[in-house]
Amino acid sequence: MDNNSKPHIVVCICTYKRPNLLRRLLGDLKDQQTNSLFTYSIVVVDNDRGQSAKEAASEFAAASSVPIIYCGEPEQNIALARNRAVANAKGDFIAFIDDDEFPTRSWLLTLFKECTDRGVDGVLGPVKPHYDVQPPQWVIDGKFYDRPSYPTGFVIDWRKGRTGNVLLKRSVFEGMKEPFRVQFGGGAEDQDFFRRMIESGKVFIWCDEAVAYEVVPPIRWKRTFMIRRALLRGKMAFNHPTARVREIAKSTIAVPIYAVALPFTAVLGHHRFMNCLLKLCDHGGKILALFGLNPAPATYVTE
Repeated sequence: MDNNSKPHIVVCICTYKRPNLLRRLLGDLKDQQTNSLFTYSIVVVDNDRGQSAKEAASEFAAASSVPIIYCGEPEQNIALARNRAVANAKGDFIAFIDDDEFPTRSWLLTLFKECTDRGVDGVLGPVKPHYDVQPPQWVIDGKFYDRPSYPTGFVIDWRKGRTGNVLLKRSVFEGMKEPFRVQFGGGAEDQDFFRRMIESGKVFIWCDEAVAYEVVPPIRWKRTFMIRRALLRGKMAFNHPTARVREIAKSTIAVPIYAVALPFTAVLGHHRFMNCLLKLCDHGGKILALFGLNPAPATYVTE
């Protein structure tokens, strides 16, 4: 069987001012196991108008036999970047992985086999934290960067949908010029996408063996970073058209509860205090957005 008759996977990476992390990811993508079942290539979409990812992509192109396309999306908006990635992905399957993640060697193969064997529209895998530098104990105890995991074959609902570590059939995107909605440019665009796809009858499952790791650098355990990200998360949840009333109702109740509980959690350990504070900021971001205030003006929280 020649390469042209094999299914082709395009790995899409949307990146913003993380050239060193991108290099790490690309390095782990160059030797993905395929068992001769498929071919693959890479699309890098640089969401930085300064083209901070161009050099890393060029270095990879010069050193690897894996085809790579580099393109820019100068308007800072993750939904626009994802749409540009899909537009440049010419293959039978589209995989997404974040620029601060890196996969195991069997990552693509595991996703591909699970998707084709079960005949589903897409497969998501776990993203586990990776610390190059040992973080403070309160970060570990608080499990701030641990994510939920599910049994292999578990059918996900849209709230569990995300575009870090996922393989999707190309047919999922048929007929959509802009599959990711621009109004979710600061986040939640992936959940909105999965909600619409699941409502249209698409089926997505979990594969717990298709592991990717998220690099958690020291900047991410700065309290100010965590607070700003929680405020941004709350603002974007408020922008979700199908969840706005429910989210505001929950937050109206939650804000005073967490505010009252906050000083008491301090005696239970710093990780519990920060957990409470971040939940307060998460819900507070929604309330502030309700009154037209912008608690997190940046599209991305990077520092």
